[in-house]
Amino acid sequence: MRRRRPGPAGDPQAPGPDGGAPGGRGKGLVRPYVVTDGRAHPSRNTFDLVTLVIATTDRPLGGLPPEKRRLVELCRPGALSVAEVAGHLGLPVSVTKVLLADLVDAGHILTRAPIPAAELPEAQLLQEVLDGLRARL
Repeated sequence: MRRRRPGPAGDPQAPGPDGGAPGGRGKGLVRPYVVTDGRAHPSRNTFDLVTLVIATTDRPLGGLPPEKRRLVELCRPGALSVAEVAGHLGLPVSVTKVLLADLVDAGHILTRAPIPAAELPEAQLLQEVLDGLRARL
């Protein structure tokens, strides 16, 4: 019986076709548990997909890992939702929440819960304000 040599497709430890990571994955792939230091859940459970996130400007970014630094730089121009941050960074929302919790604890990020619909003004009130403004202009 003839033995077959395992090729790149048959051996998960063999380098990929591009000479990169095993199994054909790209060189830049970092597993989520590496980014979050092995944690699957944030230290605080206060983040919703629409929680607004903004970076503080008084903290230096030196010493932050690249993912956290990118997150802070992304939020410096203005507030973004947790979902937007995850999308821009190309990270799962769960990983983004862990990173955000770390940055909130360190004082690099501020969050604001979305305004509940019950606290928003009625559409009729807004229409009356709009009509009043149009009448004055």
